[in-house]
Amino acid sequence: MTTEPQGEPAPDEGELPGLGARLREHRLAGRLTLEAAAARAGLSPAYLSRLETGRRQPSLPVLLSLARLYGATVAGLLGEQTAAADPVVRGGEIAPGRAGGWGYRRAGVAGLAMQALRVHIPPGLQDAVVRVHAGEEWLHVIQGRLRLTLGQTGYVLEPGDSAQFDSLTPHQLAAEGSEGVELLFVHTLVQSPASELCLPVPTRPH
Repeated sequence: MTTEPQGEPAPDEGELPGLGARLREHRLAGRLTLEAAAARAGLSPAYLSRLETGRRQPSLPVLLSLARLYGATVAGLLGEQTAAADPVVRGGEIAPGRAGGWGYRRAGVAGLAMQALRVHIPPGLQDAVVRVHAGEEWLHVIQGRLRLTLGQTGYVLEPGDSAQFDSLTPHQLAAEGSEGVELLFVHTLVQSPASELCLPVPTRPH
């Protein structure tokens, strides 16, 4: 269902210079027609056209939706300039984290559409929380054996094995064996900033 949000400010009320042009540039860069982009964002083509021509200004939820659709950041769409992040992430030890005993270390630049991690899952955490959320995930086993459960299907991945899946599929990761498992983990960052990592948390399901 496509919508046109109500109560949007007129162009002279809080106008954001250049926003419409940047929205159009991102859409064209993604090779999306106006109709296709509007459908994916849950908007009407007419409303998206008014955003791109500056006749309307988007609300924050609409801006977030478009940023996710175009693989951009809200700051980027608003034209805010930020210092370029260092593209190189040096190696280091994986330290125990706060996510239910798992250890993790960033393997990519923070704040981008994709987040990369090196993860260590110790043995004995077979009751890890099942996760369901929007986005995609890719993982690659470096050491040990991983038990991956997707929906009702279980897999055991050996070193060198990889998996990629839609995060809306209920998924669960656990070490298979007594040595734990180390993996590379990449996921798309489409959730709120409050949910930084798709990792188990100490709370167990009731």
